[in-house]
Amino acid sequence: MKPDPITQIRKLLHSSGHIQPCTLTPLPSSGSDRQYYHIVFDGADLPDLMAFYNPCVEENRAQLEFTRHFKNLGLSVPEVLATDSSETIFILPYLGNRTLFDMASKGVSEEVIHYYKKALSDLVQFQINGVKGLNMGLAYPVPDFDRQSILWDLNYFKYCFLKPAGIAFNEHLLEIDFQHFADVLVQSKPDFFCYRDFQSRNIMIYQDKPWYIDFQGGRRGPLPYDVVSLLHQAKANLPEDIKDLLYNHYISQLRLVAPQELDHVQHHYNHFVYFRLLQVMGAYGFRGLVERKAHFLQSIPFATAAVKFRLKHHPLNISLPEIEQVLEQIIQQYSKIEIANTEKLTVTINSFSFKKKGLPIDLTGNGGGTVFDCRGLPNPHRVAALR
Repeated sequence: MKPDPITQIRKLLHSSGHIQPCTLTPLPSSGSDRQYYHIVFDGADLPDLMAFYNPCVEENRAQLEFTRHFKNLGLSVPEVLATDSSETIFILPYLGNRTLFDMASKGVSEEVIHYYKKALSDLVQFQINGVKGLNMGLAYPVPDFDRQSILWDLNYFKYCFLKPAGIAFNEHLLEIDFQHFADVLVQSKPDFFCYRDFQSRNIMIYQDKPWYIDFQGGRRGPLPYDVVSLLHQAKANLPEDIKDLLYNHYISQLRLVAPQELDHVQHHYNHFVYFRLLQVMGAYGFRGLVERKAHFLQSIPFATAAVKFRLKHHPLNISLPEIEQVLEQIIQQYSKIEIANTEKLTVTINSFSFKKKGLPIDLTGNGGGTVFDCRGLPNPHRVAALR
């Protein structure tokens, strides 16, 4: 029988001394198979808590070790307050529901820039000091950002974005580019803590300071990866001048701690921007084109715009012709898609084959609905006069 997370969470709360009645509210987890819950104690003046259920014990052990290590370094990560004997349920402090992404989405104010700068200053500490004494033997699924990891991500882009999107490519030539790109990326020194998912959705703003979550996939890796992940997060859509400002702040902080690393960061930075774009498009393809989750579908045009800008203003200084030609196809296919940002009702009328492709993709994320007109109407796509 599949375990009931809510029952397990209540048992853990009771065994850890939280005997008061409480309400557990599920929280959304768009890009993860984890199940999160907000815990509110009924009629008691007690701080809210958060719980999560994750059946992957290896990943949970990595989180437990990384949390302990980073807390000892004084970094703002939420303490694990309790975990059950199965190591699948964790209780943590509740850090509210405001992320740096939420703030930036409303406009890049001085306050937003302040939090980004603080996050980048802390990132240097994660990367340089965080790796010292950290038990990387518990890193999951792999301890190092190596050539094989790079090829996994590149193939994720191929199989989860290019193929579902119907992008044409030469299999042999694309593989040659993947191998060449991997050779270039592994030249960046992999001796630091790589957070792996250091982006604004994983930075909570609570009690006027940033807190960092979702670092359990961290491993040894190169410095450029994480700063690129934060500044070039597609849907955050930071203005280019702000990206430059924040990148320069990161470089200034790195200069204070590890000046000897500046040259290789600056040399490989643009390579990792392209790599990260391919990687996130793979994620958007799997979660969006395959699983049809609205948030990820909505992110594709933002990633496409970032690719278009990059190719025009910061072209690669290495030869990857097949990768570049598939990126040009993606630009042609997705640049014209616009996601309406409105609270008004929108009705979309289209024909589709339920038998072949199921329901039409819902880009709203609100659950929407579909009304079927099953009469024998001509298909406008097949009748020239109706096109």
